Amino acid sequence: MIAAETELVEKLKDPRSRSQAFDQLVRQYQRMLYFHIRRMVIDHDDADDVLQNTLLKAWKYIDRFRAESALKTWLYRIATNEALSFLNKRKKQQSESVSDIQNDLRHSLEQGRYIDGDEIQMKLQRAILQLPERQRAVFNLRYFDEMKYDEIAEILGVSVGSLKASYHHAVKKIEKYLSEA
Repeated sequence: MIAAETELVEKLKDPRSRSQAFDQLVRQYQRMLYFHIRRMVIDHDDADDVLQNTLLKAWKYIDRFRAESALKTWLYRIATNEALSFLNKRKKQQSESVSDIQNDLRHSLEQGRYIDGDEIQMKLQRAILQLPERQRAVFNLRYFDEMKYDEIAEILGVSVGSLKASYHHAVKKIEKYLSEA
């Protein structure tokens, strides 16, 4: 961890400075976490809800953070798990098939007020929606967040080798989708 991050973690674990330090954490990480979550759940309101849950868990469990990884990595792990849990819960509640869920996500993407972009960007986003959730997470972390494989491995709790394979398969599926669209 870098010195500034170490200092922030120390302040977060100190009851006297915790609230102020948490405000700093939110200012520093909220935007990147929001867009990471948004790329997974698509809908703005859902992303806000998942982000809120992510930040609540970070607040609740900061004392358990052992600093074996970067604070950013830990926060991304929470956000990714929260987004995947949200998507899984949604599937169970709606008793819909995967293709129905993907159609709902695609509809949210196309109707979304918060997605800017031209037709090429929309095609890319539609292609990404075709990916299974884990592959979508790997692709988003690598492509959009420009994370290294070792960081992604810590976030998702899988080996670098399986991540590289997932990313490769995701790219191939996106390429195929784009060439057929």
